[in-house]
Amino acid sequence: MARRLRTVRDLEVEERRVLVRVDYNVPLEGGRVVDDTRIRATLPTLQWLLERRARIILCSHLGRPKGQVREELRLAPVAATLSGLLGQPVRSVRDIVGPEAQEMARRLQPGEVGMLENLRFDPREEQNDAEFAAALAALADCYVNDAFGAAHRAHASVVAVARLLPSAAGFLMEREVQALERVLRSDERPFVLVLGGAKVSDKIGVIENLLPRADALLLGGGMANTFLRARGLETGRSLVEEEKVPEAQRILDLAAARGVRVELPRDVVVAPTMSAVSQRRIVPVTAIPPDQAVYDIGPETVRAYSAVIAGARLLVWNGPMGVYEVPEFREGTKGIAEAVAGCPGFTLVGGGDSAAALQELGLAERVGHLSTGGGATLEYLEGRELPGVAVLMEEA
Repeated sequence: MARRLRTVRDLEVEERRVLVRVDYNVPLEGGRVVDDTRIRATLPTLQWLLERRARIILCSHLGRPKGQVREELRLAPVAATLSGLLGQPVRSVRDIVGPEAQEMARRLQPGEVGMLENLRFDPREEQNDAEFAAALAALADCYVNDAFGAAHRAHASVVAVARLLPSAAGFLMEREVQALERVLRSDERPFVLVLGGAKVSDKIGVIENLLPRADALLLGGGMANTFLRARGLETGRSLVEEEKVPEAQRILDLAAARGVRVELPRDVVVAPTMSAVSQRRIVPVTAIPPDQAVYDIGPETVRAYSAVIAGARLLVWNGPMGVYEVPEFREGTKGIAEAVAGCPGFTLVGGGDSAAALQELGLAERVGHLSTGGGATLEYLEGRELPGVAVLMEEA
């Protein structure tokens, strides 16, 4: 029997206390939010709730405090940023489920917003602890999860609390699931898979799940070096997962057997070290010097990949083509970002550096869906059931 995702539209929220799980795991510098993308992504849900005069209680994690209170990971700066975006006060408390949190929840008026302290300051959050979940649930009348980026975690604020209150997905969670389901279920062709990043091991599950339906697989980043090694090429001092070379060979053989076009870099940007940017140069992939390492794909590769991308009707891109944190090794990723933005088909982009490239170039609005999921997106594309999504499903 088919299942459907319950959404916030299915809940009675008027003037009720709504516990909203968000993913505000955003970068902070000097006590200020330096990238508010994840906060902005939740605004449609929050504004919809405010239009119905809901009393919103936000909860999120930030960083990895490992069950300890860490002053630099408090959520007050996040509340301040959200307040500016909403144009109204967001009251933050230095408490999660204790007296201060309870008092805030009790005093909230219709149309007001409060924010609990960092969930991961309490070790019971990551333990999916029933008592902690019950204390969270006691603050509200219903629950909305708009934190797709945490949906692969079986944590108290993601799973246990959803079983204790009338629960549903927010609009961001709904959009993520719809976009990922389109990739997994659609028969739109050609289907092109563009994968980068450092490690083959991070992407094997995605490749194995999507390769049977793909028409082309384009590889870049550090992971491409492992495939180059499987093809018998020398890679100098480049990052290679030696133990994954047989796995890369197996994937190449599987792709060949299924008639999937596999594109590996034709030229690359090399340098003696990552910091020796002034000595970088472009070489054919067949002539990587033994004392150099690959840090980006070259312009010929960008042109070849762009030509394949231009013909896609369905495309997934996850992972940078080079060492994106070093500006001199960004050109390959930026070239692919421009090609993906110009693709006429439905495009789904995930991964922090892939998204950063699109935003830096002002192209984020030109892709079908820019996922906020990170690890959750990869797990969904692997075909795995995410606990935070599963708990919000019902029989259609």
